[in-house]
Amino acid sequence: MIDLTEEQIQRYSRHVLLSEVGVEGQRKLLSASALVIGAGGLGSPVMFYLAAGGVGRIGIIDSDVVELSNLQRQILHGTSDVGKSKALSAQATVTELNPDCQIEVFDQRLDAANVRELIQGCDVVLDGSDNFPTRFLVADCCRFENVPLVSAAVLRFEGQLMTILPGVGNPCYRCFIPEPPPPGMVPSCQEAGVLGAVVGVLGTLQAVEALKLLLDTGSVLSHEMLLYEAIEGRFTTVKRARDSACPLCGDQPTITDLVEYGPHCEVELPVGGAE
Repeated sequence: MIDLTEEQIQRYSRHVLLSEVGVEGQRKLLSASALVIGAGGLGSPVMFYLAAGGVGRIGIIDSDVVELSNLQRQILHGTSDVGKSKALSAQATVTELNPDCQIEVFDQRLDAANVRELIQGCDVVLDGSDNFPTRFLVADCCRFENVPLVSAAVLRFEGQLMTILPGVGNPCYRCFIPEPPPPGMVPSCQEAGVLGAVVGVLGTLQAVEALKLLLDTGSVLSHEMLLYEAIEGRFTTVKRARDSACPLCGDQPTITDLVEYGPHCEVELPVGGAE
């Protein structure tokens, strides 16, 4: 277990004061690893708060570059970062915030060929992606690899958040949505817009869920989904349960390998290797 230096005790003093964290909890965080999918609107507050909290190893995967339209909500990046790799920009910002954290950059597209290698060995995965093919790929892989997943999505003035734990009896992502919706059914933020601060709310809540998991304290949204509606300023919790007919975790699963969906959510190929 990592011993805290005097400087670290000072840096994390407000954590150490919490009985639910303390010195031992901070050691847990410094020894922990997290993978963040996307250095965008959700990934920005996630990265800030995981790093500020002292999570020792944080991986960030994103193949995009910073665009001017990103800056309304993607607070990891500044105007001078436009045109740069989002993953590298995120690394620079977060390393400046807390050099204790080892930031691993994966400046590449997430796909079925690399997702297992990235997720294996992580203590938690946080999905901040903006498309259904990636969400399903990540959620399925986390289930196969027995890694907890904190997933969020935002559109316009609304957001949703849930934590998906591996293991028998815990509902998976497909218990919530068995298959990606048909093309055009759900508009993207590029098509429908999004209030930037709403993304910040959901990304911050993702970080809270992940930190509780890493600290093994409190309860997480493993059997619930949290809905946030910004116009009315309302949070609502909806119960989630395992679906015995779920194609992934049900009594007679039909999905036993990773499935990669195309950009319009058609099935492209099954990928072997799932146990």
